[in-house]
Amino acid sequence: MEEIGSSGKINKASCCHDTDVVFGCVIRYIRDSRDRAVVSTVCRRWHELEALTREHVTIALCYTTTPDRLRSRFNHLKSLKLKGKPRAAMFNLIPEDWGGFVKPWVDQIATSFNCLTSLHFRRMIVTDSDLELLARSRGRNLEHLKLDKCSDFSTDGLLHVARCCRQLRTLFLEESEVLEKDGDWLHVLALNNAVLETLNFYMTDLNKISHEDLELIAKNCHSLISVKICDTEISELVNFFRSASALEEFCGGSCNGQPNKYSNVKFPEKLCRLGLTYMGQNEIPIVFPFASRLKKLDLLYALLDTDDHCDLIQRCPNLEILETRNVIGDTGMEVLASSCKHLKRLRIERGADEGMGDEEGKVTHRGLIALAQGCLELEYIAVYVSDITNLALQEIGYHLKNLNDFRLVLLDGEETIADLPLDNGVQELLRGCFKLRRFGLYLREGGLTNKGLRDIGQYSTNVKWMLLGYVGESDEGLIEFAKGCPNLQKLEMRGCCFSENALARAVMQLPSLRYLWVQGYRASTPAGSSLVAMTRPFWNIELIAARRVVTVNEADQLVIVDHPAQILAYYSLAGPRTDFPDTVVPLIQ
Repeated sequence: MEEIGSSGKINKASCCHDTDVVFGCVIRYIRDSRDRAVVSTVCRRWHELEALTREHVTIALCYTTTPDRLRSRFNHLKSLKLKGKPRAAMFNLIPEDWGGFVKPWVDQIATSFNCLTSLHFRRMIVTDSDLELLARSRGRNLEHLKLDKCSDFSTDGLLHVARCCRQLRTLFLEESEVLEKDGDWLHVLALNNAVLETLNFYMTDLNKISHEDLELIAKNCHSLISVKICDTEISELVNFFRSASALEEFCGGSCNGQPNKYSNVKFPEKLCRLGLTYMGQNEIPIVFPFASRLKKLDLLYALLDTDDHCDLIQRCPNLEILETRNVIGDTGMEVLASSCKHLKRLRIERGADEGMGDEEGKVTHRGLIALAQGCLELEYIAVYVSDITNLALQEIGYHLKNLNDFRLVLLDGEETIADLPLDNGVQELLRGCFKLRRFGLYLREGGLTNKGLRDIGQYSTNVKWMLLGYVGESDEGLIEFAKGCPNLQKLEMRGCCFSENALARAVMQLPSLRYLWVQGYRASTPAGSSLVAMTRPFWNIELIAARRVVTVNEADQLVIVDHPAQILAYYSLAGPRTDFPDTVVPLIQ
């Protein structure tokens, strides 16, 4: 409200001061980073207040800014999430030496950010010396440390963390590549820490783990609510479970014997999120007594067939999150739809048992239709399917109004997909699921025409991240697609037929685009020459050369895989990076 002085004139200085005072009180309650980014553009003073009160920052790619820029803008941060390698690195599509070093960030953190209590590094190269510096400089205050899908460190680095970070509430190492020298780090952690709430080294190679150390952690840390470990035999964890009375989540223990071997195992009363590895038909009865209270079930690495899935899932009426493989089959999907009405998140990965001789172990349109009609509260679906129809996608659009994240991959196989293209189904899904923020569609050739691609652009009003594979017929489809998607920030594409020129034109049409990754496209000669059309201030373009990679398949056989050339482009205030490996060529104009 404007203040009127004794002269009858409006006192604008006092008015602005009062507004700043009010805003200074309100800004602390604005949590969403997008909202804060908007208010910071109103005026210089609000820009300063937003910076002073910002507690958390997520940097989606470590090369988009510099540690010094972050320090100068947000020196009072309590929480920082930093991502390194592109998401495609999770599927071995990015060269291992691409980059993503955490060192310059740790060097800055060691001398700045005195309020920092939470760090989350994802897909980054972290060394033992990085962890040592971090532990010595910030160990006294650090409460949450997540090394998420990181690499290049060993248990020596974890030992520094265990010795110095005695206030850790979260230690997260899931899917990181850790060189294991010994298990001393866990023993020291057990001796030094009394406040741990989350311990996670699931899907790592850390096997020199003593169950006595796990028991000691459970006894000392009365607030321990989540533990995800490697393949420790469940029968050895009787005392751990007895001591971990507050435990709500457990994942990673393995079952390798008959049910009577586990008669003494009593899971904590509050346990409601569970994942057991190598659990087969003979062992699932140990879950039955408390299956009705389970809210999350991770069966990605369980040895269950379709019937086992049905037997277990129908006993879990309160299930909200399920992660499994396509061995669940359409029959399992139908049981899920009829038994789990509160399901919110479903992730179905491809498995070694895909491609069995009969219909079991395959998820198709039949299972998706049942799911759409039965689980109306679904918010997230990520699924590999062997067959798909327009009707299945239409049913999802009609029924699942809360869906905000949808990802579908059509598996390669001998099956003939009779209902391609999926233009009508995709259009109805996008029109019906108006809350979608993330959308992934990976098909086969002929899966979507140019019209379908245009419709994706037209009806993806709120989508911010998108993955497209084998869609469209020509450059025209991509150009039509780019006329839509007003809020699209990240676009990833594979196996598409588009030329460099069309990619450049599309980028210039997408107003919100901040990140582009493409593998497989029609390159020009000389390499990258047509991409010049997309150059602009602060826009980095990297070309990753085609390469041949030798991998080991699930049958332990050597397989040669050819990776086509890739384009990676992103906004960066830091300018072109300098740590390019031989496999990456910067396109700088």
